[in-house]
Amino acid sequence: MEILKKIAETLYDGDERAMPGLVQEAIDVGCDAQEVLDAMMAGMAIVGEEFSRDELYIPEVLCSCHAMMEGSKVLKPLLTDQDSKSLGTVILGSVQGDMHDIGKNLVGMMLEGRGLKVIDIGIDVPAEKFVEAAIEHHADIVACSILLTTTMPETPKVVKAFVDAGIRDNVKIMIGGAPITQDFCDRMGCDAFAKDAGGAAALAVELCLK
Repeated sequence: MEILKKIAETLYDGDERAMPGLVQEAIDVGCDAQEVLDAMMAGMAIVGEEFSRDELYIPEVLCSCHAMMEGSKVLKPLLTDQDSKSLGTVILGSVQGDMHDIGKNLVGMMLEGRGLKVIDIGIDVPAEKFVEAAIEHHADIVACSILLTTTMPETPKVVKAFVDAGIRDNVKIMIGGAPITQDFCDRMGCDAFAKDAGGAAALAVELCLK
C-alpha cells in the first residue's frame, strides 16, 4: 500500500513532524497497526544498514530514531502485548566503570527500531546487575557497551556472572564499543560483537531469529 511505503520513506528521511499524521492516516484508511509498525521497522532497517556502511551519520540516524518514536506514540495504544510482535528482549547497559551513554542510547534506539524490546539499565553497571535484569525480564540478549580500554576487563566478569548463575546457555552476550574487536569477543567467550549501532541492531535481530 502506498501509504506504508511513504511511512518507511518518511522515517528514513527523519521527518518526525510528519510521522504521527502519516501513521494516523494509515490507520484511518484501514491499515493494521502491526502493518504500520512493520513499515516503520523496514525504514529503520535501511537506516541501520546505511549507517553501518558509513553512508549515514549519527545526526541523520538520530532524526530517524526520533521519527520512529513519534510514530510509535500513535501506534502504542493500538498494539496490545499479544498483537505486537517483539522479536526478543535485550538488556542494555554500559559495564562497570564506564560512564558513557551516548553510544549506548543510540544502540537502544536502533534496537527498538528493529522491533526488539529494550531494557536499558544505564551506565556503570556491575556484572551481577546484568544477570539480575536478564532473569527478571527473561532476556534473550545482554548487550554490553564498553567504550574505554580500562573497562574491557569487565567483560569476562559479566560472562562469569552468567555462568555462575547457571543461565549462560540461555542468554546471548553481545559486546561493542571503540576498543572492542572480534578477536577480543571470541577470547572473552561472548557470542557476538558489533562495531556500530546499525550492526548491533542487525546482529541482535539475527540472534533472536536463530
